[in-house]
Amino acid sequence: MIGPFSFCLNLSSVWRCLPISSMEHQINEEIRDKEVRLISDSGEQLGIVPIQRAQDIAVEKGMDLVKIAPQAKPPVCKIMDYGKFRFEQAKREKEARKNQRVVEIKEIRLTPNIDIGDLNTKVKNACRFLKDGDKVKVSVRFRGREVTHASLGQELLHRFAELCAECSTVEKQPKLEGRQMLMFLAPVKDK
Repeated sequence: MIGPFSFCLNLSSVWRCLPISSMEHQINEEIRDKEVRLISDSGEQLGIVPIQRAQDIAVEKGMDLVKIAPQAKPPVCKIMDYGKFRFEQAKREKEARKNQRVVEIKEIRLTPNIDIGDLNTKVKNACRFLKDGDKVKVSVRFRGREVTHASLGQELLHRFAELCAECSTVEKQPKLEGRQMLMFLAPVKDK
């Protein structure tokens, strides 16, 4: 059966259809256990009953029998309107995605002999990124023989962190990696 959530492959001249998404819950006739612990639509426990009796009760009420705890002994099934349940679940997931924000990492590049005016401009940009909720990666790139004076880069990064102290915290201390020294700043958590 080819459903809306499947795709087909031609493997050695035999077509095979594979489901893309699988159902999270077993419902109605998909439940193959002999007996289940049954919970009514109002939340009241009806005890351990044979699967056929549980399905009959669900049909009488015009609802679905849904296996909600398959790992339990015996499995727990609940009588509910499965379509309404899936709709509310999708609505909650959509709301959670809407409220979620992806934190980006912005990079600011410095050189060991940067002037104070340029440094202040970079600090201002970093504070703007941090206030937007992004993390900032500050890197000092050493060219030629500048790498022999790595302490200058470390002092520069510590001064940069002090200038950004009101809007950031140092997430990762300055560390030399190859020809550049890196430091990560994270936005200050609101209290």
